[in-house]
Parts: sequence; C-alpha cells; structure tokens
Amino acid sequence: MTVVSVSMPDELLERIDTFADEHGYTGRSEVFREAARNLLGEFEDRDLEGRDLLGLVTVVFNYESTDVEEKLMGLRHEYEGLVTANVHNHVGNHYCMELFVLEGSLDDVSSFVGRIRATQDTLTVDYSVMPVDDFPLTELE
Repeated sequence: MTVVSVSMPDELLERIDTFADEHGYTGRSEVFREAARNLLGEFEDRDLEGRDLLGLVTVVFNYESTDVEEKLMGLRHEYEGLVTANVHNHVGNHYCMELFVLEGSLDDVSSFVGRIRATQDTLTVDYSVMPVDDFPLTELE
C-alpha cells in the first residue's frame, strides 16, 4: 500500500484522532480511506444520471480573514445557468453563510460542489441533491 503525506491543521488532526478512537477505527489511515471512498462515491449514484436535479449547497466561512465571499460570487457568476438563487446570511460575529440553490444535471451540480469544496478557507460545505421529477404532480382544480 502506498504511503501518502497530507498537511492539515492540528485541530483537525486531533478531531480525526478522537473520532477514530471513539468509533473503533484502528488508526487515522482507516478513517482517511473510508472518507476518500465516501467522497469519491458521492456523485456516482446512477439513479441521478440523466435527470434534472435540485441541489442545495451551504457554505460557512470566516469573513474577517479571507476573501472566500469574493471567490464564491465569482463561482456564482461562472455557473449562472445552474445557480437559481443565492442567500447570504451573517452567523455570529465573525462568520457568514452562503446558500446556493441549484437546478441542473448531475455533472453540473457535481462540478459546482467540487469547485466550492476546493475554495480555500471555507469552514464547512454541505449539500443535498434530489431529482426534480420525484415531486408528485397534482392537477389544479
């Protein structure tokens, strides 16, 4: 098995070690392997291919120490055909949250989420997707 070196903040490494201990992992490597498999498999859901999707992406960042907001707005404009709405909210004294509403294909949603995750200095990135055609149709009377 190949050995890989990864840089990360001490606080994150401590959280990973605590998680490994609390959940019975044999060590960090096992946690990272499982996390990598999960990340790579997130957008491999064959049931979502070829369908119009609704996506919600939430990003939290510290606005005082970064230019994340500027980068996110650049991505919003780059993906203007995918992003149907965007909400900015202040959280506490130092943080902001961006909520993006997306409508498009699996490839486009996956690309957007990947670019958001690659944005340096984001604290959290969370998302969900669902097929638009899963909504029950009702006729107006």
